[in-house]
Amino acid sequence: MRLITPIISAVLVSVLVAPAVAAPAVAAPRPSSIPIPDDFQPEGIAVGEGNSFYVGSLRDGDIYRGDLRSGDGAPWVDNHADDGRVAVGMRVDKARDWLVVAGGPTGHAWVYDTDDGTTVADLVLGPPGATFSNDVAITGEALYFTDTFAPRIYKVPIGADGTFGATESITVTGPAAATGGFGLNGIDSTHHGWLLVNHTGLGILALIDPATGVSRQIALTGPGLVAGTLDGLQVEGRTVWVVQNFANSVARVQLSPDLTSGRVVEVITSDLFRVPTTVARHGSRLALVNGRFDLGFPPPFGPGAPPGTDFDVVQIRP
Repeated sequence: MRLITPIISAVLVSVLVAPAVAAPAVAAPRPSSIPIPDDFQPEGIAVGEGNSFYVGSLRDGDIYRGDLRSGDGAPWVDNHADDGRVAVGMRVDKARDWLVVAGGPTGHAWVYDTDDGTTVADLVLGPPGATFSNDVAITGEALYFTDTFAPRIYKVPIGADGTFGATESITVTGPAAATGGFGLNGIDSTHHGWLLVNHTGLGILALIDPATGVSRQIALTGPGLVAGTLDGLQVEGRTVWVVQNFANSVARVQLSPDLTSGRVVEVITSDLFRVPTTVARHGSRLALVNGRFDLGFPPPFGPGAPPGTDFDVVQIRP
């Protein structure tokens, strides 16, 4: 007993004085709204590595970078007023560490290094004022940009060494070639080699053969897409997320295996939507940027939102 008692006593003391086990940490919820600078006048959004996101300004081409989990962020690319840059649709190429940005009426597009924000390339797509590059799709071999006021897709080849070839203009024929008002807008690549686009004015989705420019309308069932509101889109396999800006909604479209038909299976609305323009997928959530075009279109279409207007990125779980 004399040998056992000290051991028992020591065990009892250690149990009595042992620190309380800390409760497991609970991760803070993601912010549903992430503010970006007042008067920024955003349009495009892209998701990068980790929780990073990028938003571009229609006013001066500045790029804001933030964190979707913490909500923190800061201006990342600060262009000079005389640079003449504009940022519309954008996408991140994670494999190459690129942020590719369509330049709207400038006739240019820009590629930024996601490591440090430096300009990798200034791409000439077409004549300024006669070209409006709206959105971008990225494949292993090329960048593709829609022109909203002409039946054209701009192709910029990518060499094996990461250099860019001369811009090629692809004439679009078929149903997606209709002009007058806002035409070709959102674009993304597909696993079938087609480009998938939407046409704002017609309210349709279409496939475009990048080799010929021939378009084919995707036959849809379910709730109709709202003509005049189609904006950015995101393709995830056979699921397409389509932003309907002035309808303050995003439609989820499920496509057939060959992508030639589909069904609008859900139309998502939210009190957070204030004329969203583009969408990016991040895990189980969608991130959308509110363009607030109801307060005024930015140049060259109008004066933009009034001074002091606030803007934000919203996150929803579809």
